[in-house]
Amino acid sequence: MKKEEVVATKVKYETLIIDHVKYKTTLTNKYNARKPYAEIVPGVMKAFIPGTITEVYVVAGQKVEEGDPLVVLEAMKMLNEIRAPFSGEVKVLNVEKGQRVVKNQVLVEISF
Repeated sequence: MKKEEVVATKVKYETLIIDHVKYKTTLTNKYNARKPYAEIVPGVMKAFIPGTITEVYVVAGQKVEEGDPLVVLEAMKMLNEIRAPFSGEVKVLNVEKGQRVVKNQVLVEISF
């Protein structure tokens, strides 16, 4: 009968803070490989899905009111109207009618 060696492995615990409470835990490879959190920048409208710009209602320098339509993004046979989240001025218009866009591409920037 052979004696089996028990190999002690030291587990590395990480501190995870949730709502100001510290937890000691191990983290999975999937968690470690995730994309870092990026804060939402107010006034920057991005394409939430790849598609085609079918209409452009504004130009750079134009004043807009909250709820005004900015552009229409056609994706998966649906027309998605991107509207101004607040009143302000169109700082940058990065698209034109007929242009194909990718996910997370900046379409319009508004300054308030």
